[in-house]
Amino acid sequence: MDEVERAARRVAEAGRRAAEHVARTGPVFGRASSPDGAVTVVAVPGGPPREVRVSPAALRMGPRALADEILRVSRRASRDAADRSLERVVEPEAVAALAEIGFERGPDEDFGFPRGVR
Repeated sequence: MDEVERAARRVAEAGRRAAEHVARTGPVFGRASSPDGAVTVVAVPGGPPREVRVSPAALRMGPRALADEILRVSRRASRDAADRSLERVVEPEAVAALAEIGFERGPDEDFGFPRGVR
């Protein structure tokens, strides 16, 4: 069995454990806020926001800027939830193995795609 097959088996096993975990405990939530705290979002991994809080000060941003900020913060909240999910079901060695073959997440990327591939 080569490295890719081993990694694929680890990913499949992590997926199975994640599904079992969610079935037992419910979804894992992530949270993120804008640097000024004007926008806060709670989300699940890969899903839409479950909660969006906007301060009165954020309303002065204008509709387009506020929408962009909500989308930015929502992506960060979803990544936070994904990270929390991984921490609960994947052993650190599996995450390291994925990173070794190019599956890593940078500051503005979702986990799962090699850098530069979209």
